[in-house]
Amino acid sequence: MVSWSAILLAATALYLVYAWLKRRMAYFEERGIPYLRGVPPFGNMLDTFIRRKHFNDVVQDMYNVNPEARYVGAFDFMRPVIVLRDLELIKDVTIKHFDNCPDHKSFFDDTVDPLFGGNLFNMAGDRWREARSMLSPAFTSSKMKQMFELILSCSKNFAAHLESLPASQRKMVSTKDLFTKYTCDCIATSAFGVSVDSLKCPDNEFYRYGREATNFEGLMMLKFFLVRAVPKLMKIFHIRFISDQIRDFFTTLVQSTVEARDTKGFSRPDMIQLMMDSRGKQLKHLAAIDTTYMTSQAFIFFFGGFDTTSTQMCIIAHELAINEDTVQKRLQEEIDQVLESTNGEPTYEAINAMAYLDAVFNESMRRHTQVGFLDRLCRRSFELPPALPGGKPFLVEPGMNIWVPTSAIHRDPKYYPDPERFDPDRYYEKKVTINDTLNLGFGIGPRSCIGNRFAILETKILLFFLLAKFTLKANEKTSSPMRYDKKTFALKAEGGFWLHIEPRKLGAS
Repeated sequence: MVSWSAILLAATALYLVYAWLKRRMAYFEERGIPYLRGVPPFGNMLDTFIRRKHFNDVVQDMYNVNPEARYVGAFDFMRPVIVLRDLELIKDVTIKHFDNCPDHKSFFDDTVDPLFGGNLFNMAGDRWREARSMLSPAFTSSKMKQMFELILSCSKNFAAHLESLPASQRKMVSTKDLFTKYTCDCIATSAFGVSVDSLKCPDNEFYRYGREATNFEGLMMLKFFLVRAVPKLMKIFHIRFISDQIRDFFTTLVQSTVEARDTKGFSRPDMIQLMMDSRGKQLKHLAAIDTTYMTSQAFIFFFGGFDTTSTQMCIIAHELAINEDTVQKRLQEEIDQVLESTNGEPTYEAINAMAYLDAVFNESMRRHTQVGFLDRLCRRSFELPPALPGGKPFLVEPGMNIWVPTSAIHRDPKYYPDPERFDPDRYYEKKVTINDTLNLGFGIGPRSCIGNRFAILETKILLFFLLAKFTLKANEKTSSPMRYDKKTFALKAEGGFWLHIEPRKLGAS
């Protein structure tokens, strides 16, 4: 029989939990900041958790709380976060006063999951600065020029593979599968010095493990929610996102690459070489440059290049097919002009000088933003001005998270008239920089994506050779208008990305 004292104790505990949750949900109300009401213990993540909305749509809800506010409040599960709306405040936090909020909030423990927890994205403070400084030279314009021929070879192989397919197979093409094989081959040769042909041999380990590591559906998505809700669970229960087989494969791959270069005395212009060259140097904040460290950095580059870049290719291909008679036709005309002026052998300079190709890429990053928000973790307290006129300033304290709602800013009609329309002319002959508060697809400021040049280059070369020989057309499985799949955090069309890839007719423009 249950005693009254046990019932009373349980009731008291439940009341205390309820009171804490209620007080937590009143955090912004007590401070006079407009906010999106949350549901304990999910905060504003409930709609994404139960697959009612894609996360980008939840970010839009946060952004729309008060159009007059310079910032609003939201809840990442039970953690209060500040969501910046004002462009000047975004610049202040991410660039001008970067040292106040220099890091990302990491939910990964490098002692449990070294490939995710120990990479550049999740590093903090001086360790991040030293690692970023070490790796940045791998992604300069001169290094991209050296990688150009490697990517060019992959793109030509891609186009030749498509030509070899029967017409019936090209009528219903899963572009995500197709483009992921291409990005896999580009990264294998450019970053690891490994030659693979995933289009002909999709069962190679590089491609198989890449697909497994970047699948954030089902159990992986549940793990992601768990570590965001209760980060300590990861360490307590040793929750990993990367399996032992994947970890061992990439570790062995990096180790054998390093040993081969050391033994044969050759080098390549890539990030592995830069890390190899840093061995033995006096480092102030990083531990020794060992195999685990090099694998972690190489893996996050692979992760980004393999999945997010191929997704952006899918997005561009989708928009080109939907806008076949306007956008795609104009881009093909530009490609034809470059082919003619270069005698069929486009150079690095020629592709980078293509104004409309650049505009198409930038508009795709705006219209379909893969990273719904950018985050910064406060390390040094500072004051934000009042959210609304007549309000009080807000003191941001160490440990608090600040979000920049990228996808919502990119869809704000105040900045982009008719924002749902895919219109590359918004960017025609317009330079986009990494410090631009209106173009946040690769981040902003010192914490921006280190591999953006590589992603842009491999995407542009692929599109060049694809559209030189083929026309992209919508078919019955093409999602139009595109709706985002709610079953995953990633950006994916409901039902997947499907197109008909048709050879261009002789004399077509």
